[in-house]
Amino acid sequence: MRKARAVLVSAVVVLGASVMIGATPAHAADKLSGVFRTSAECERIGAHGVAQDWWDDYSCVWEGRYRYYFLYA
Repeated sequence: MRKARAVLVSAVVVLGASVMIGATPAHAADKLSGVFRTSAECERIGAHGVAQDWWDDYSCVWEGRYRYYFLYA
């Protein structure tokens, strides 16, 4: 019984560690492409970047602690 419990506990720990290693932040694959005071300015530059083929997609994210919009592309 002790061996089975030890194997089960170590399997759970390894599985939990692998799940945590695989977890990434939302913008891990995206590059920070600009910081803006207004949402409109961020959206304008993001759309301009798509039109110029600088990037395929973008997102403007409000960061309340900094009070700016961050453009990720």
